[in-house]
Amino acid sequence: MTKQASATAPAPLSSPSSAPGKLAQRLQDAFLAVRNETERRAAPLSPEDQQIQSMPDASPAKWHRAHTTWFWEQFLLGEHCQGYQPFHPDFAFLFNSYYVSAGPRHARNHRGDITRPGASEVGAYRRYVDAAVVKFFREAGEDKLRAIAPLVEVGLNHEQQHQELMFTDILHAFAQNPVYPAYDPDWRFPSATRTGDDWLILNEGIHTVGHVDDSFHFDNEKPAHRALVGPVKIARNLVTNGEWLAFMRDGGYANATLWLMDGFAVVSKEDWQAPGHWREVDGAWQVMTLAGLKPVDPDAPVCHVSYYEADAFARWAGKHLPTEMEWEVAARAGQLNDAFGIVWQWTRSSYSPYPGYRAIEGALGEYNGKFMVNQLVLRGSSLATPEGHSRITYRNFFYPHHRWQFTGLRLADYN
Repeated sequence: MTKQASATAPAPLSSPSSAPGKLAQRLQDAFLAVRNETERRAAPLSPEDQQIQSMPDASPAKWHRAHTTWFWEQFLLGEHCQGYQPFHPDFAFLFNSYYVSAGPRHARNHRGDITRPGASEVGAYRRYVDAAVVKFFREAGEDKLRAIAPLVEVGLNHEQQHQELMFTDILHAFAQNPVYPAYDPDWRFPSATRTGDDWLILNEGIHTVGHVDDSFHFDNEKPAHRALVGPVKIARNLVTNGEWLAFMRDGGYANATLWLMDGFAVVSKEDWQAPGHWREVDGAWQVMTLAGLKPVDPDAPVCHVSYYEADAFARWAGKHLPTEMEWEVAARAGQLNDAFGIVWQWTRSSYSPYPGYRAIEGALGEYNGKFMVNQLVLRGSSLATPEGHSRITYRNFFYPHHRWQFTGLRLADYN
């Protein structure tokens, strides 16, 4: 069955159609569901697992748990709950990420050096803040709850982003361990869908792209605007490991003519010979997964490839990567297999603001707008994306050399 996110998201928590007096319960239920999912994902990890930071781009699981708690303490309780007392005076410094307006912060590349507080104290921090937030929801008036409901939605979606990062970051850490431990021995890579024609044809036309209604979205998904798309053919299916192995056998990683200059410099410097987390063992390729080291399945979508690799593969195949506008129009047609739920898909679109974009006011304005340079857009969602966090207009973004995320690709053809 084709994995497809609905173009119609649930009504905002602050929807005027909400029954009077029910908003507090809705906020509480949504809040606790997300907070519990973070703890569920952390539960298989030991305190030592939660401490490790395997590279500067990743963060310890303990830090993710604490940072998402700081977010609620800083932006909800600290600004809207009169008389709230922070759990610890040092935590704002330790667990702020990049919100300059919110104050000084510990260096990102040294988050793994924070041995104290330990994982158990971070758990106590989460329980303290959770109790304060629930109490706030129960005691605040309806008008105040409606006013802060949009902030709550941002906080919920922010925490869901960190839930995905908890998986990608611990997988990267475990991949550095010579015994290749499993996060979950029973975990399985999702099955791909192969139905319909190989290509979806998009005729030339002007389409609306971007978020158009009042359901939840991040600010970088607006303003909705008109864009010329096509003629173009979009691959219905994701590129597979088997196709990638053919690229490797044909010397794809050694052929400089296939690569952007910066990309080939990374390949040479880091000696890339295969996607991230792949290992050649006794002449056979294996891949590090959340279930440990497993044989590469040739029928599964390729995962853990950078933009540089995706672009080189597209050149080798005589094709291109789609633009994010082409991807969105194709996804709205409901004809892309596995658009959601397996791997994020690289596009060749630079992460830049939509026409007329303005960041929101205040510290939360630093959430997306300040990163709109030198990165590429990915669309869809991955196997690690929490339920309810996907939508057609979602704009993920990473630097072109990044490949520790669950990232893959589908192709475009202009012939």
